[in-house]
Amino acid sequence: MEKRIFGKTASLQPVYCYRLYGKENAYAEFLNYGATILSICVPDKNGFLRDVVLGYDDISSYEIQNTYIGATIGRVCNRIENAVFQLENKTYPLFANDGKNHIHGGKIGFDKKIWDAQTDGHSVTFTYVSPDQEEGYPGTLKTSVTYTFDESNKLSIYYTATTDKDTLCALTNHAYFNLGGYDSGSISQHILQINADYFTEIDSFSIPHGNICPVSGTPMDFTAPTPIEKNIDSNYEQIQFGHGYDHNWILKHSPDSPVDACVYHTVTGIQMDMTTTLDGVQFYTGNFLDGSMLGKNKTPILRRSGFCLEAQYFPNAISVPNFPKPILKAGEIYQQKTTYQFSVIEK
Repeated sequence: MEKRIFGKTASLQPVYCYRLYGKENAYAEFLNYGATILSICVPDKNGFLRDVVLGYDDISSYEIQNTYIGATIGRVCNRIENAVFQLENKTYPLFANDGKNHIHGGKIGFDKKIWDAQTDGHSVTFTYVSPDQEEGYPGTLKTSVTYTFDESNKLSIYYTATTDKDTLCALTNHAYFNLGGYDSGSISQHILQINADYFTEIDSFSIPHGNICPVSGTPMDFTAPTPIEKNIDSNYEQIQFGHGYDHNWILKHSPDSPVDACVYHTVTGIQMDMTTTLDGVQFYTGNFLDGSMLGKNKTPILRRSGFCLEAQYFPNAISVPNFPKPILKAGEIYQQKTTYQFSVIEK
């Protein structure tokens, strides 16, 4: 474990960077601003360390960004239709920050907060207490996110939360990956497999309404390893609605295939295997990155220069009768674990 000052926010709050080491000099870095993943540096097939997540070199960029790069998302990730929900016959209006809808926690979500940090040498735990009615949500929510990066170069993220009133809680991380390195450009040279036979259909505002559709015979089929670029610009209506991939897949969690999603880069040989305890994963191909922000080493963050695999409850779940609800009751404990295993595969 190493700790260093990363910078100060516009309000002069110090932000620290925490580094954890894996094997072959690999390491992962995290910020207490937004409980953010700053860097994941792992060896490629030639032993060269590559930083495989997008990010910034300064705290001011994290403060002004609106694409959630690397951040912990809360209280509720993804979208809530019409920025309103009902819980126990009471209506809770939220901030509409995605057209008429609410996304990723609202105007000032968990991604814009300074978290407390504790370390034990092998992990770093960030904690944040969200007060009652913050962004419109009921209850005081106490959240912790623990990152570990072990000797096999596996990043594990363990989330817990408690509340004093019934509320909503659906946490995730919004890292953008590029297994060629953050400065390698397009994600076109990635091959993806998702252990899912179904996805949740969206409307033109990227909102699901309960339709669960088979992937078979569609551009949404990643049951076998498939180049991401193969169908990303298809005229399939769902692809057009998302401007590429920006959808929720329903994971099978089958015992014969313990990995929920697998991504391989054809040039570097780096493979990333993802697992999660949740039933959904949002695969997003950075369709709204536009080059307006400069990332690490002044690298423009261009459209489709990173992809996300966000473990989640299904989007808009609180408003869809047949979706599992992200309701956390007072006295209960929210728990979620997601892992990203990095390795080199010679193919």
